[in-house]
Amino acid sequence: MKRDRLFPILLVAVALCVIAWSLLAFEDNLLWKVQELNLHLNTGMFFKQQMVVAGGFLTWLGTFFTEFFYHTWQGVLMLCAWWALLMWLSAKAFCVKAKWAVLMLIPVTLLLTSNMELGYWIYYLKLRGYFFVGTIGLTVAMASIWGYRSVPATFRPVAVVVAGAVLYPLLGAYGLLAVVLMGLLSCRQKDMKRLQKAVTCVLAVLTALLVPVIYYWTVYYQTNYDYIYQAALPVFEVDEAYPEYYTPFVLLGLFYVAMALPFPEKWQQKAEKTSVWAVCQVTLLAVMVWGVQHYWYRDYNFEKELEMRRAMEQRDWEGMLRAITAFEDEPTRAIVMMKNLALFRLGRQGDEMYHYKTGAKAHNAPMRVNMTQVVGRAIYYEYGQANYCYRWCLEDGVEFGWRAEYLKYMTRCALVNGETEVAKKYIQLLKHTRFHKEWAEAQEQYAYHPETMKDNEEYAIVKRLMMQEDHLGSDNGLAEMYLMNILLDVNSFDPLVQELTLLSALWKKDIGLFWPRFFNYANLHKGEHMPRHYQEAAYLYGHLEHQVDISKMPFDEDVVRNYNDFMALAQRCQGMTEEQMKSLFYPQFGKTFYYEYFLIRNQKSN
Repeated sequence: MKRDRLFPILLVAVALCVIAWSLLAFEDNLLWKVQELNLHLNTGMFFKQQMVVAGGFLTWLGTFFTEFFYHTWQGVLMLCAWWALLMWLSAKAFCVKAKWAVLMLIPVTLLLTSNMELGYWIYYLKLRGYFFVGTIGLTVAMASIWGYRSVPATFRPVAVVVAGAVLYPLLGAYGLLAVVLMGLLSCRQKDMKRLQKAVTCVLAVLTALLVPVIYYWTVYYQTNYDYIYQAALPVFEVDEAYPEYYTPFVLLGLFYVAMALPFPEKWQQKAEKTSVWAVCQVTLLAVMVWGVQHYWYRDYNFEKELEMRRAMEQRDWEGMLRAITAFEDEPTRAIVMMKNLALFRLGRQGDEMYHYKTGAKAHNAPMRVNMTQVVGRAIYYEYGQANYCYRWCLEDGVEFGWRAEYLKYMTRCALVNGETEVAKKYIQLLKHTRFHKEWAEAQEQYAYHPETMKDNEEYAIVKRLMMQEDHLGSDNGLAEMYLMNILLDVNSFDPLVQELTLLSALWKKDIGLFWPRFFNYANLHKGEHMPRHYQEAAYLYGHLEHQVDISKMPFDEDVVRNYNDFMALAQRCQGMTEEQMKSLFYPQFGKTFYYEYFLIRNQKSN
């Protein structure tokens, strides 16, 4: 093989290796989360449920391969293998020479971009198996086009119609694209007469337009007519549409249309020149590298949320705290709540709650992101609010489709609520998954022997935190605010539960609510050292409103000293904006309740 042919092929292979390394090195937690938000059951019923819409076979395959992101390296290898197959079939379908193999990286780059530009969309996309659907759809489409080329010229007009009738139910919009490309490709087929070309093109267009309508009226009448041409494509819409996220898919279509159209002979001759060929290769690579870097979603808070959420699933509380040690940005409230949960589980929240950066930074997303989608379900469950966790799993399952994460939390909630028959139902479903089967089997013993739950650390503490009265209300997506308000109303002599009410009073920053909970805590922990942050709140509130005599309380020396220094600096900073004060106060007072009380706002924002 000549050098100008071997080098592009090696370059493509290296590019795939770099992509695989990048995904494993930088997006391990994201890909793990993607499979948690996926569900594939190895049952005939699940397959039939997917096939009730156009492109259902594609989503069935997509969910199957997405499962393998449970072990990230497996999923990444499979995705790269599909991309390699797509490039090879694309080259075969459009007779691309080996020396132009770099051209075949364009669809791979666009598919990679479509996956990695998502960010918080992973919580809101309704298309099942999204990370694989586009790749598999185009791969099958290219195989169909290659097969179409082998059909005798006389039968190609009929083959276009047959292809549309077969591919649309299986591939949705990708099947329609294949039909259109078959029509365009006929224009450059030398073995076809002019009339045959014209007839094939017209039939391809009519097939692409009419087949979805015919299927809608005869088979898929339960689907939305407005989306019949977008079957198996994602819908980027939450309250409003976000068309910019369709850009990779539009460019994919335009790329393949350009590949199908006749290429002028003069251009072909110029392209064969070594200098032109080299310039094109370098330019294409530069544009693709820039495009991937520019559109690859990177957000510090998003990445930390994923890392902490994965550690929470593994009950690794120390791991959650390691993720936010030396935090480099203002955290979102989701991160703050996960941090507080980890400290609470470790019994250190009263002393270390403000030792980590706190804040209320908005999520870096075009749409409004509710904490319930990010971590709210898990937070509700961990604080004993099983009904709220179950409610959001159920509602989001109906809205966005059932996911492994939802079924796992619904299982947990059913078990702690004593609803063993309900738990068995979800366990049986999860036993039909590839990687969640082991977890489901481990929970089965608690469904058949509920009395053994007291020996399980996770279930024991959740049941201990559960309220005696069963109730459910609406949180309007404001998970943190609603949870704190619930905990404020709890009356308990259990020291663990009572501390939650004190912590919620600190969050509320309400002096009247704080004092009775503070004294309850002191009575339940007689002879013990009062945690630092509770002392700070008592000392501050005692000076702000002289409702309680704090003169005889044994405050630590550094609590008193920090308060005096804080107030002295505040006097000198009059006239500064809040943001200016934050940067000035944080180095010395960022680990105190004083900083939290005066300079942290918007806890109710999500």
